[in-house]
Amino acid sequence: MTGGARKLEGAVAVITGAASGIGAGIARAFAVEGAVVVVVDLVAPAYVEAQLAELSSHGHEAVFVRADIADESSVAAMAEEVLERVGHVDILVNNAGIFTQALVEDLPTADWDRVLAVNLRGTFLCTKAFLGRMLDAGSGRIINIASQLGQIGGAEVAHYAASKAGVIGFTKSLAREVAARGVLVNAIAPGPIHTPLLDTETEEWRSAKLAELPIGRFGEVDEVTPTAVLLASADGSYYVGQTLGPNGGDVML
Repeated sequence: MTGGARKLEGAVAVITGAASGIGAGIARAFAVEGAVVVVVDLVAPAYVEAQLAELSSHGHEAVFVRADIADESSVAAMAEEVLERVGHVDILVNNAGIFTQALVEDLPTADWDRVLAVNLRGTFLCTKAFLGRMLDAGSGRIINIASQLGQIGGAEVAHYAASKAGVIGFTKSLAREVAARGVLVNAIAPGPIHTPLLDTETEEWRSAKLAELPIGRFGEVDEVTPTAVLLASADGSYYVGQTLGPNGGDVML
């Protein structure tokens, strides 16, 4: 970024699932805007070495903390390490998520449980790990990454859609609890975006979804990240409990 004040200068942002996809894009966008970025993911440290170097090149040293966000003890250890290394957290982006595909009649219970555990339980656990300190400070931003499928559903993705609908409901409820105490909570519900997650869907599903999109194409990560910057920055100071939708017209409200 050249010229002008950076929108997140010095703010500390924890982003889960930030080693790839939308999470990595948000991490970069935040770093460009001056944030201290903490990458939380389940990958090995070597996987993020180049990413951390690139993030740090924007002015503040980026940090990596490994965690399984579906596991309560792992999240507690992650939060403790984050606070030891960076002192406090101003912004939490609950982005980590997983996806599998099956008709409900064929859906293994283990897949249902794992998708809900990561996508919804993980959002709750990470939020709870940092929320108390945000409330004590009287400020904070929590951004939950949902999905347009949580708004409209989709064949063969009932478990994923249910998890993301849960994220939206959690976002609205939490926003009502904490907005008056200085913590603003919102969600982003992207449409189908070119990421490794999209690659896990079948070609038939991708073709059918593409035909449904008014814009006629899948989105790019860089078309989602400005929404995250908006909600994390002073520009987003009057957004409370909202679900913003960079979705190519798949959902129109």
